[in-house]
Amino acid sequence: MATEKSVKKGYIDKAIPSNINLVTAIKALCKEKNAVIMAHYYQPNEIQDIADFIGDSLALAQQATKTNASIIVLCGVHFMGETAKILCPQKKVLVPDLNAGCSLADSCPVEKFESFIKNYPDYTVISYVNTTAAVKALTDICVTSTNAKKIVDQLPKDAKLLFGPDKNLGDYINSTTGRNMVLWNGACHVHEQFSLEKILFLKEQYPTALLLAHPECKKPLLLVADFIGSTQALLNFATESEEQQFIIATESGIIHEMRKRNPQKEFIPAPPIDSTCGCNECNFMRLNTLEKIYNCLTYELPEISIDEEIKKKAAKSIVKMLSLS
Repeated sequence: MATEKSVKKGYIDKAIPSNINLVTAIKALCKEKNAVIMAHYYQPNEIQDIADFIGDSLALAQQATKTNASIIVLCGVHFMGETAKILCPQKKVLVPDLNAGCSLADSCPVEKFESFIKNYPDYTVISYVNTTAAVKALTDICVTSTNAKKIVDQLPKDAKLLFGPDKNLGDYINSTTGRNMVLWNGACHVHEQFSLEKILFLKEQYPTALLLAHPECKKPLLLVADFIGSTQALLNFATESEEQQFIIATESGIIHEMRKRNPQKEFIPAPPIDSTCGCNECNFMRLNTLEKIYNCLTYELPEISIDEEIKKKAAKSIVKMLSLS
């Protein structure tokens, strides 16, 4: 029987019999344990295909509050599991691999962020949801790329605002709202790595293709984009558009759902600077596997655990976000 001590590598490393059909076994375990699998669009294709619900960060947070399941298996990265646990403290929240972190969350250590915001004592602190629970506990309002502009637009025009940790998203929100938020200097390693030069070359190869970009991308790329939006917004735009070709400047996992919804359209991943394959993938998102999900459900580990005081404080910023969304 696995215990907490079994999670030495950040996941349950138990051999699985070769004759097990993982998809069938995972579905049976979910039924037996009243568990649901929630997956981000950036997860590997096979995980998206078995998930009970897939979505971006906002949708996953909203769905966590609606499910009647006893166990949530959050297939994404660590902060997403924390968010689900904060919103559903009575539920058991599992993540297949604790090593699935986030470069953006890592770029904002709680001690340094706390020192930073002390320099702005009368500012409203707005934090991107891609942060640790400890950072959320220092935050007045959380936002996602889906709702950031909507939430900032609802705040008083003369409000002093501080935004962290994504400088690219913060700069984009400043430009679209006319605000002058103080920005923390953080970024997502995936969206920072897109090559504008290679994307412009792709545009020459596919002259009718629209460039769809996530606002975590750098400003020069956003300036040439045909549409800028959150992961969900990019998916919706591609589905509703009458155009047939799209270059996608976000983590390439979203292309799986784009192709499923629009089999007649062509989706081309925007290439990063240092890649020959043409795809830009998050190495953290790709740590989750069917094998880890099976063991996670079997042993109900690793489980997300958050200090009670941090959980209470962080919940206020997330609940505020959901109320303004």
